[in-house]
Amino acid sequence: MHPIVRILLLTGAALALLALAVLLGVAIGETSIAPGVVWQVLANQLAGAGYPVDPIDQGIVWNYRLARALVAASCGAGLAISGVILQSLLRNALAEPYLLGISAGASTGAVLVSVAGLGAGAISMTTGAFFGAVCAFALVALLAHAAGSGGLRNGAQIVLAGIAGSQLFNALTSLIITKSGSAEQARGIMFWLLGNLSGVRWSDTLLTAAVAVAGLAVCLWHARALDAFTFGSESAAALGVPVRRVQLVLLLAAALITAVMVSIVGAIGFVGLVIPHAARFLVGVRHRRLIPASALIGAIFLIAADVISRTLLPGQVLPIGVITALVGAPVFAAILLKGRGGRT
Repeated sequence: MHPIVRILLLTGAALALLALAVLLGVAIGETSIAPGVVWQVLANQLAGAGYPVDPIDQGIVWNYRLARALVAASCGAGLAISGVILQSLLRNALAEPYLLGISAGASTGAVLVSVAGLGAGAISMTTGAFFGAVCAFALVALLAHAAGSGGLRNGAQIVLAGIAGSQLFNALTSLIITKSGSAEQARGIMFWLLGNLSGVRWSDTLLTAAVAVAGLAVCLWHARALDAFTFGSESAAALGVPVRRVQLVLLLAAALITAVMVSIVGAIGFVGLVIPHAARFLVGVRHRRLIPASALIGAIFLIAADVISRTLLPGQVLPIGVITALVGAPVFAAILLKGRGGRT
């Protein structure tokens, strides 16, 4: 089979699988809606088909669940891509935005803007989250470098520095909320920080989708460089990779993706940890396959997590971060035990 035909077929299959996941994410909920009704609503809204649909079902599908499913897919894909970037550049199986404190820094930046009023309205939450994410990663890098013995190349030091950075920025976030927010505002912010898709709008869908697609394109453009980083930065430089430039571009891309997602849905942990490992198991370590596979699996995973968060407890919506942590924490432990077993 011609390579271009094979790529087109795989792309079509991936998009069909993603569309099916979105359809199920819209149809399944506390009030179940038949997939046929979902298609009719979409046909009415997008093509003016004129199917007779109950107005309540149409409102649930178009105004609530579809935007929510699309944002979940975009966030899952974006966070998974960030995880691939960090694990590849840092050569650390445990690297991901949540564990390295990038999500915590983004949360602090977003809260500074939304609660403390930083910038007096001239700065958006996304901008604040981006600068918070960059500051958090810079702090983690400095801590790891100051510890010596390999700095960013030492897996244990990166994780420990990330934990320290997370605790610091989480404490700063709590302090800002306590000092600047009302009790009602504090409750809403704390629920949002655990991951909340309840308040997403169509404008959020456009932003998250654009950032996820742009991040995917940037990573695919640097796929061969990421392959070279598998053997270390020195080997990458020997192969002609402009190491500093590629590191800067990809780390800023990871920070921007994380910041946008956190500013909209809060800090959702473990997606960037679990999904790249699952994708490597399925498609191998070559980044031209790994990156799109991680994006697809991440999108489907977060849609599924959102459905579970809405249906697990009748009459209640759990923070989506609770669901991802229930999956991610055991995987985190398994990776630690596997690494320990490999050293004995």
